[in-house]
Amino acid sequence: MFVKYINYYFLILFSLVPLTLILGSTVSLINILLIDISFLFLIFYLRDFSFFKNRSFQYLLVFYIYLIFNTLISEDQLIGISRNLGFIRIIIFFVAVNYFFRKETFSQNVLFFWIVTIFIVSIDVYIESFTGKNILGFESPFRERIVSFFKDEPIVGGYLNAFYLILIGFLHSKFGEKKKNIILLFSIIILLSILLTGERSNSIKAILGIFLFYIFFREYLIKYKIYLTIGGLLILISIIFSSDYLKLRYFHQMKRLVLDDKVYFDQYKSGYEVFKEYQFFGVGNKNYRIVSCSKFKEEANKWIDIIGKPSDVFGQDGYEADFFIKNYVKYRCNTHPHQIFFELLAEHGIFGSIILLYLIYKLILSNLLFRYQDLNYIQIGCGIYIVLIFLPLIPGGSFFTDYSITIFAINLAIFYASNSKFNIFLTTKKDKINN
Repeated sequence: MFVKYINYYFLILFSLVPLTLILGSTVSLINILLIDISFLFLIFYLRDFSFFKNRSFQYLLVFYIYLIFNTLISEDQLIGISRNLGFIRIIIFFVAVNYFFRKETFSQNVLFFWIVTIFIVSIDVYIESFTGKNILGFESPFRERIVSFFKDEPIVGGYLNAFYLILIGFLHSKFGEKKKNIILLFSIIILLSILLTGERSNSIKAILGIFLFYIFFREYLIKYKIYLTIGGLLILISIIFSSDYLKLRYFHQMKRLVLDDKVYFDQYKSGYEVFKEYQFFGVGNKNYRIVSCSKFKEEANKWIDIIGKPSDVFGQDGYEADFFIKNYVKYRCNTHPHQIFFELLAEHGIFGSIILLYLIYKLILSNLLFRYQDLNYIQIGCGIYIVLIFLPLIPGGSFFTDYSITIFAINLAIFYASNSKFNIFLTTKKDKINN
């Protein structure tokens, strides 16, 4: 009876994970902490610590130990502590997912609930794109940008992107050939909703993601994969050209960003400038904003002296300057460089970047490359999503924010938990998987 209630308790908590991300970082954090703390009590009660022998778990421990080291060498150690120490919750969450998702019935119930959540959000995107309001009647504060249930944050495309490959993989694993066409329709519905958000980076990742997924899909012949690719591209192009706003977002603004303003390239350059001064260890996690903004102000003040600009050229929050200064200082003041490799170089240097990328390679890429025949479709979906996070030059959010790292942890955990040959409670470091 005790076990039954425990399973129900964790079933509810895991099922609510996508919903809590919508409700905000605080709600999501509370849910993750409830999972972690409850699981720690359970694991100590059962005295099952077999996962300590698993090499993938050991890689994650090395990851955390490195973050503690990164805190010690950060420019501002208090900020480093606030960002790094709490990441232990991600490792515990990873272990908890592996423990409960090894039970097929449990994982299926959770993932079916996730499908309902993601499908509702996707449908809401369509409603907002046609009516200007979401299901609850709220309007987007970003003119034609769609926010769905995320209020004032245009991140719904990234949110859908984080889950849809997991769920498509699960549906294929569960129903196989029987529901293949229905699953394909579900894939298209989710993909087009991501496209409708106007989030360019996430749209690119979503298109590449679904393309790679069906390339790996064994049940489709090559000719059908070609047909799907061509048909999918034609549908995407027709959708974009049916909307003036989408044409603006995907063509005109893309051209302006890349060829004219080069906004993102300026941010990348700023990340590189910080890296050049802190090459080996970087400035520390979450410290990029401190260093870049302080140096931005220093250089801007020099230009003020030269060109005679008034001292109030900076905005109220100190992060804005006039057009001239923005274009002539080499540092661009922002919270992060908006590209994962420049973020890693600026905040972790060569040493930290090599460690982190090596760990990612050992955890995901090496398994995708060398154990393809042993992977299931859920794993393939998770693996593709994680690999696409590291696409070069594609702008994105900061990797180490609570939101981003939670999404990463979800995909990483399910990648391992969904296959008995990878699940850390069912394998040890002696297993060939990890060698």
